[in-house]
Amino acid sequence: MLDDKICLEKPLLITSRQKEEYFEDGAVLIESVVSETWLHKIRRASDEIIERSRKIEQSNGQYILEEGHSRDNPRLKRLSSPVDHHNAFWDFISSEISSQLAADVVGPDVKYHHSKLNYKWANGGTKFDWHQDIQSWPHTDYSPVTLGLFLYDCTSDQGPMVTIKKSHKGPLFNMYDKNQNWVLSIPEKEFNLNLAKEHTGPAGSVLLLNCRTIHSSRPNKSNRSRPMLLSVYSSADSMPYTSNPIPSPYSGTIVRGKRAAWASHDPRPCQLPPDWSTGYVGPWAHQNQKNEMGRT
Repeated sequence: MLDDKICLEKPLLITSRQKEEYFEDGAVLIESVVSETWLHKIRRASDEIIERSRKIEQSNGQYILEEGHSRDNPRLKRLSSPVDHHNAFWDFISSEISSQLAADVVGPDVKYHHSKLNYKWANGGTKFDWHQDIQSWPHTDYSPVTLGLFLYDCTSDQGPMVTIKKSHKGPLFNMYDKNQNWVLSIPEKEFNLNLAKEHTGPAGSVLLLNCRTIHSSRPNKSNRSRPMLLSVYSSADSMPYTSNPIPSPYSGTIVRGKRAAWASHDPRPCQLPPDWSTGYVGPWAHQNQKNEMGRT
């Protein structure tokens, strides 16, 4: 569904002003929108995941580990597709509140694509370079949105997500380096850092992030981890045309409204990612190499 039609829909959960901010700036934070009941359920599921990770010795397709991870001192970077690891995550991602939040910015018919749980571990959780998301999983339009749930309060010293306002209205950038490595990184010289906006807030807040918006996060310098449950939805008539980098049996599920009979097409082109059909390879190794070279 294209933006001009989505904007005509009356919001279900967010305010009209918040909806305007999303389409104007490319992101909006809805503070304290998720109940303590949901937070307790999701935190408990997350704690179980952390306990399971103690048995993991090296990163795999599901558990992405931070440097220094061990049985006695677990340090998680990411859990891919949490909906496949604990029912609590799918219960929330397919819930009324999640589907309403998504519907307010993608239209009344909502389709689930994928999810991940980024932990941004305490005392050095990895930074993520400036990038845009949609090049990793192109769709026939630009309706896809990421909902980022704060499991706990998020403060500036924890490396919160930072977005570049209005960047979703600008160009899509090349996510490959000169050697054709998938680095998912945009040089700062390519955009206006004065438009950067840091997103901090209380537990239960949800960040709505447009798929074209430039964003990043700094390392976590605090002694508190900053877990964020990230779930991607699109309009039901928005069709992915490359392999899902984080596939799940739930991918493609209509969580609100009805299945589309026709596909929506935005005429603007999109860069293609590597072939994810044999598995997703994250950009961290190449990003780390680039950052190390930049310091020498």
